[in-house]
Amino acid sequence: MVETSTLGRFHHQRLDLRRWLPAILTSHKTLFTVLWIAAFASLFLWQRNIVGGFLVFGAPPARPMPKLRPTAFNLTDFGGVGDGVTINTEAFERAVSAISKFGKKGGAQLNVPPGRWLTAPFNLTSHMTLFLAQDAVILGIDDEKYWSLMAPLPSYGYGREHPGPRYGSLIHGQNLKDVVITGHNGTINGQGQAWWKKYRQKRLNHTRGPLVQIMWSSDIVITNITLRDSPFWTLHPYDCKNITIKGVTILAPVFEAPNTDGIDPDSCEDMLIEDCYISVGDDAIAIKSGWDQYGISYGRPSMNIMIRNLVVRSMVSAGVSIGSEMSGGVSNITVENLLVWDSRRGVRIKTAPGRGGYVRQITYRNLTFENVRVGIVMKTDYNEHPDDGYDPTSLPILRDISFTTIHGHGVRVPVRIHGSEEIPVKNVTFQDMSVGLTYKRKHIFQCAFVEGRVIGTIFPPPCENLDLYNEHGQLVKHSASQNVTDIDYDF
Repeated sequence: MVETSTLGRFHHQRLDLRRWLPAILTSHKTLFTVLWIAAFASLFLWQRNIVGGFLVFGAPPARPMPKLRPTAFNLTDFGGVGDGVTINTEAFERAVSAISKFGKKGGAQLNVPPGRWLTAPFNLTSHMTLFLAQDAVILGIDDEKYWSLMAPLPSYGYGREHPGPRYGSLIHGQNLKDVVITGHNGTINGQGQAWWKKYRQKRLNHTRGPLVQIMWSSDIVITNITLRDSPFWTLHPYDCKNITIKGVTILAPVFEAPNTDGIDPDSCEDMLIEDCYISVGDDAIAIKSGWDQYGISYGRPSMNIMIRNLVVRSMVSAGVSIGSEMSGGVSNITVENLLVWDSRRGVRIKTAPGRGGYVRQITYRNLTFENVRVGIVMKTDYNEHPDDGYDPTSLPILRDISFTTIHGHGVRVPVRIHGSEEIPVKNVTFQDMSVGLTYKRKHIFQCAFVEGRVIGTIFPPPCENLDLYNEHGQLVKHSASQNVTDIDYDF
């Protein structure tokens, strides 16, 4: 249904180049940095100047917007004005209302032409394609009085930042089927700066809204667009099935843009995230499934999620996180071909007593860490709760987690697995790992209350909690104790 554009192919090439350059140039850090920046800039310009498969110089002519549905409208047909000043909320609402009548005829497409289209939040409809032209920008009004309030998510029971209702998202949808958001890399901009400032100054009485939130829906495709400066989480699929997110760029300042997660799959099933670039002020990706007693009661896990071919950055949190709100369970997750650069943490699992649920059948494969403070983190004391009604004896289960082909350089602590007597981490596997360190320290592979195995030789040498096997899978040495704790400082 969605056009596979020349831009998408070159975006994929850019991701591959940026992922493999570190492995080639790890011993030449300065040269690597220079070439990495140059390659990023040149390929960015290249992909913006491709016409018909040929490289041209200067600004390319506007590309025609493809017709991806039997019927297509332009936002200007409904009175839209892209001057960055006129409020276009009614134009979007009229367009969506018109499209809703075409559901039995294959749906319809709304084209957003080049321009700056200021709007308050609006809803999508089923069997709809929202297509953003190159140089089209949907701008969210940064005054909260234009943002309607919604009930808390049922699996959270709380507005996440404040009790009671929460602000809705700029682009929203509920109980939808067959929705596409795509384009020629047009932009949806939440203008989050005013929200972040008010949040830090404690001037907001309700939880901030995401940039794009789709709830209780299926067959969703989001591809070839840029999302930036969300007030809160950027892209939040909630209790959805069959979602594809491909070729999406997500941007926010790496500091002082609180909680601007990139993609937050939340109680979602059958999902693909691939070929994306994400640099934000919190987790690049955070897989969730509800918060404490509310998530346990709602009972919708996140499962069957593939994350691959990503370049991500998070100076505040992690490249890919699971949790901390995971009370409905998280299982059958694969993260592969991931480059995490200049970040606080690479990949992280975080939970706490009271969460309940489980994190299991998690596969990490072919990860590269470049200048990351801690590469792999599991944390079982992330004690943040919606209210006093949670059950501290409801303990999550962490097990069946594997790490294969982990490389990189400039890492302080490659592994930090902080299980506890209440919440041990079980059946963890490491194989084919070699991570260059920023400096040597006694405990650079840290463990507490973890059992599992190492297959073959890895660097740095593993903690004493893990059994050692040779490359042929034969046991070499049993761990003396899985309860040994050698965590001597915190990240």
